[in-house]
Amino acid sequence: MMTRYTLLAAAALVPVLSTPASAQDVSAEEMNDIVVVAKALNATQVMGEGDLGALGRKRAEDVPFTIRAYNEALILNQQPQTLGQVLENDPTVRTSYGFGNAAEQFVIRGFALYGDDVGLNGLYGIAPRQLIAPELFQSVEVLNGASAFLNGAAPGGTSIGGSVNLQLKRAGDDALNRVTVGYISDANFGGSFDVSRRFGDDGAVGVRVNAAFRSGDVAIDGEFRRTAVIGAAFDWRDDNTRLFLDLGYQRVEVDGLRPKVTIGTATIPTVPEASANYAQPWSYTDLRDVFGVLRFEQDFGDNAMFHISAGARDGSEQGIYGGITVLDAATGVANGNGLYVPRTDNNEAVEAGFTVKLGNAITQEINFGGSAVWQVNRNAFDFLYGPGFAGFATNIYDAPEVAIPASAFVGGDLDNPFPISRTRLLSAFASDTVGLFGDRVLLTGGLRLQDIQVQSYNAYNGGLLDSTYRESAVTPVIGLVVKPVPGLSLFANRVEALQQGPSAPTDPLVVNAGEVFGPIRSKQYEVGGKLRMGRFEAGLSVFRIDLPVGYSVDAGTGDGRVRFGLNGLQRNEGVEFTLNGEPVDGLRFIGGASVIDAKLRRTLGGVNQGNRAVGVPEWTGNAGVEWDVPSTGFTLTGRVVHTGKQAVNVANTLEIPEWTRFDLGARYVLVTGGKPLTLRAGVDNVANKRYWASAFDVFSAALLQGQPRTFRASASIDF
Repeated sequence: MMTRYTLLAAAALVPVLSTPASAQDVSAEEMNDIVVVAKALNATQVMGEGDLGALGRKRAEDVPFTIRAYNEALILNQQPQTLGQVLENDPTVRTSYGFGNAAEQFVIRGFALYGDDVGLNGLYGIAPRQLIAPELFQSVEVLNGASAFLNGAAPGGTSIGGSVNLQLKRAGDDALNRVTVGYISDANFGGSFDVSRRFGDDGAVGVRVNAAFRSGDVAIDGEFRRTAVIGAAFDWRDDNTRLFLDLGYQRVEVDGLRPKVTIGTATIPTVPEASANYAQPWSYTDLRDVFGVLRFEQDFGDNAMFHISAGARDGSEQGIYGGITVLDAATGVANGNGLYVPRTDNNEAVEAGFTVKLGNAITQEINFGGSAVWQVNRNAFDFLYGPGFAGFATNIYDAPEVAIPASAFVGGDLDNPFPISRTRLLSAFASDTVGLFGDRVLLTGGLRLQDIQVQSYNAYNGGLLDSTYRESAVTPVIGLVVKPVPGLSLFANRVEALQQGPSAPTDPLVVNAGEVFGPIRSKQYEVGGKLRMGRFEAGLSVFRIDLPVGYSVDAGTGDGRVRFGLNGLQRNEGVEFTLNGEPVDGLRFIGGASVIDAKLRRTLGGVNQGNRAVGVPEWTGNAGVEWDVPSTGFTLTGRVVHTGKQAVNVANTLEIPEWTRFDLGARYVLVTGGKPLTLRAGVDNVANKRYWASAFDVFSAALLQGQPRTFRASASIDF
């Protein structure tokens, strides 16, 4: 505790120590100008634009989709440790973990988005998976809704309800030199630098290099995190040609990760203390990624452009992941286990397209091109469950430290993992957007032909080829935008998501055992509107997404045999409302709400018919505010995050209650030595509320506990 308060006290003294020196270097008027410019550059913003894959980079009001982007100033000001903490600002997104490890997965419109399916500069498979450190990114773009036409099928089979694309930092027109030091409770310290320059005639060559390092214990007892990232961006441009090279390295270590809690009881246990940790100290995650993207753009006059992007990632992971299952909700008695997994990934992706704009009174924007993704996953596993898969005794309220259990079962080569899967996704797309009445009416139609090829290898017999999947599908899109008056954009779309289809179980009772089904196409219908008033934007959309679900039904043979097929359906219907911008000078707002009715339909034998989908909140809401106090260098910040009730099991006999969290903070800009210095301090979960944050899990009834009260402080100087 002394470390925390000593640091905060030191930060509070900086203005007192710096002001006299500032007065000697610059005049009061110049100081005020520097402060105003520094505050403007560091203003947290949501941008109404983003990368829409086949359609290129677009403003939100010009497309029949819901898209927005969170800028790098938000990342700098809030000091998020992971991508999930950036997306806490979004009222339509919630974050959970994977099974036993720190793999963040996001819930958008009631469906999962795995870290494997987060895009980087518009390409799949190139961003680090599991945990993504945010410091390297210029913007975090969120697209609500299906995107199989826009981006192709996601390699991990998610991105049904929405997608996230990350844009790496690049050199701007203004030179930048910035150094930042930071602290996150209880003892996580770090720093970063960010340097940007343009050289040559008219700034033809751009270079930006930025890096960050932080290490230490976080607010959860016994949980340690270390992150190191570095990125470099190079670009060259002339009147008609642009070339970009973006490179990145990330290393993330998490020790003693507090895991999700599997529920093995008929009641939900009381939430442990906010900072409690029921992990074993031997659990850890170690992630290393090297990645890069090369992009070339060529203009052919004013109305045509060719572009091609190619990227690659080499990833390495290793960890002992902890699992815990509650056996007695009243006492917290539980069973624990471990799972050791070494893994490597080698991914490549390429995307190319040509855009042509034609016409005057009636305009056309024609896009056509293709994409390809290649992925090789090598991994092995060791179930650390002890003799007879018995696990070990533990307790979520008072977890004893135990030795690592003995190996119970091994799959694959732990020392040199061989390929478990090889994935190849190929696609070709074409679209036409017709503009009428001065582009006040925009009608988009398009098709993407997608080919999915997956080879799976057996982990138990030395990695021999086990099965091959190859299927194709066409995913169409139709969208309409109408702009009746300036600043108002009404839209509608019908679009699909695409994922690998299942295979019928290998079972003597299944008459079509081994049958391979074509890709599953979930259909989305959406209508909405967007309103822009100066620097303030609002959006409203109503949507429905139908996802086919596989299960077996009676085969009609009279002998008890069954037939597997896509017989079920999950339907998610909802309304989303977003507000962001600066309605008046110095007052910025990020917020909104989402209401989702996620129901199971056409269930086997009518069991669970009409029940709520597991882990999908009935409604979510956010409100984040920044206020620049007039005639001072201060900015006050606050945020409230609310998440509604969630079903924990398919039968809906268990649920977790709604929860609300409050965050507070402040920034102060002053001038020292003629340079702007920005001080930041904040507290997340001010009340130290303990709550189950998420029940979303694709394998079992499992709960993620919310983060405890966390103090943050940082200082940045631009010179």
